[in-house]
Amino acid sequence: MRLLARHAIRLLGQENGAGEMASHSRGGIRLKATTGYLKLATASVQPVEPEKQVQRKSSPLTDSFGRHHTYLRISLTERCNLRCDYCMPAEGVPLQPKNNLLTTGEILRLARIFVEQGVRKIRLTGGEPTVRRDIVEIVAQMKALPELEQVGITTNGLVLTRLLLPLQRAGLDNLNISLDTLKRDRFEKITRRKGWERVIAGIDLAVQLGYRPKVNCVLMRDFNEDEICDFVEFTKERPVDVRFIEYMPFSGNKWHTERLISYKDTLQTIRQRWPDFQALPNGPNDTSKAYAVPGFKGQVGFITSMTEHFCGTCNRLRLTADGNIKVCLFGNKEFSLRDAMRNENVSEEQLVDLIGAAVQRKKKQHADAAPRVHHHLHPYLYHHAYHTSRPQLQARNYSRLTHVDGQGKAQMVDVGAKPSTTRLARAEATVQVGEKLTQLIADNQVAKGDVLTVAQIAGIMGAKRTAELIPLCHNISLSSVKVQATLLKTEQSVRLEASVRCSGQTGVEMEALTAVSVAALTVYDMCKAVSHDICITNVRLLSKSGGKRDFRRDEPNNGVVTEVE
Repeated sequence: MRLLARHAIRLLGQENGAGEMASHSRGGIRLKATTGYLKLATASVQPVEPEKQVQRKSSPLTDSFGRHHTYLRISLTERCNLRCDYCMPAEGVPLQPKNNLLTTGEILRLARIFVEQGVRKIRLTGGEPTVRRDIVEIVAQMKALPELEQVGITTNGLVLTRLLLPLQRAGLDNLNISLDTLKRDRFEKITRRKGWERVIAGIDLAVQLGYRPKVNCVLMRDFNEDEICDFVEFTKERPVDVRFIEYMPFSGNKWHTERLISYKDTLQTIRQRWPDFQALPNGPNDTSKAYAVPGFKGQVGFITSMTEHFCGTCNRLRLTADGNIKVCLFGNKEFSLRDAMRNENVSEEQLVDLIGAAVQRKKKQHADAAPRVHHHLHPYLYHHAYHTSRPQLQARNYSRLTHVDGQGKAQMVDVGAKPSTTRLARAEATVQVGEKLTQLIADNQVAKGDVLTVAQIAGIMGAKRTAELIPLCHNISLSSVKVQATLLKTEQSVRLEASVRCSGQTGVEMEALTAVSVAALTVYDMCKAVSHDICITNVRLLSKSGGKRDFRRDEPNNGVVTEVE
């Protein structure tokens, strides 16, 4: 369990390219790179003909919360060339039989399938991936996948001085280096191996070759908290990204929650020495909060997996060395893609269906408490997943949806136990009408009459009849419905906004959305005799309040939203 906990921390470090040191800390199946074997592997990554590709109405990599997964981490091995005392015993850990692990051909086939479904970035991890003899060939063949944009690697850095140049020639785009201490004696005590100088030399070589390596450090109280400022200083003359990863105390091992050093505590420590330590812009799927000391060549990041989770923008999936897909590091569900591939009765389309079913099981966010790590799929679960009908391959966990029961059948939500509160919701819609209609509406010259006034009335009527139009909506007694229709001449459009209020046990966002939708359709109906080139767009909720979860877009058109439990 200590090993799996270490694996989990390193995986999280890889989220934004920050280090993912895996369970048995990096290593590889020492497969022979014979000519015939490489030919087979090369053939396995050739793109299939368009007519043979799996056609899907929506990507199987999009989960039930709309998160599209474009980033895949593949563990190449369970083996490692270090024996870190917080990761495994000095003698190592029992490893799975070789035939339980993915072959190189299977790894490349799965990589190709995931890329065809929308993955654009792959990171190779372990164990320690650089102990594989075919690591350079794997990188080269993944780079041959037409739509794959990036291939990265997470390593402990021991053999980078020997391997990095061949890896760069093979096309390696980026690398993460896991290093928890800048002190030689501490490194040797922790890892039970020598090699600190080689790791530092590997980092410097990466910089010389034009990389901007990410150096990932798991912070633990009473372990390396005295080196926080040393790691920041490390970025002064080196263009590297140091990532501080919050320690994750998993149940069942010897670690304790009091060893966690929070992001805010770390930030405070750094600012005591560098008061001008400042935040930098972050990308939409970044898991690391970026900072830098002005004038330093590198920067510092914080991966706040414990204190400030980043589940809402997670776009990552994991593939274990034995072929299980893991949709969340904290989750205890895995599905064996290896067993599916090795079953001649499972087609590639069914394999994609299984991937989609696994992605659909991803939760909105990971549990706050330390989870139990589930490593192997029970044979019965495998049998059930693959030897039942195809609809079951795509089965979803319907219990998370409020308007269906556990079997997926529609039901109305019982709100009888909810408190009666004042509920308010606002929504908007836009109707693009074009230049000619804009002028006609402005001059009130549309043949059917006053477009804006009729749209307002229609919107109010629509809100009051929402329960008749939307099957599972409650029939609510509304206390106020306001609809505003505004002609925007410069945009050649009509903007519609509705505000609905009630005192009751359920919200009125559907009434607000119905109001603007009916108003928008009314604009279309009144103007269609002049032109059918009319577009209804931007129908969306602006805010709601009074219920369990309030919602607000900070600005009407910037897409920024705030949800409050």
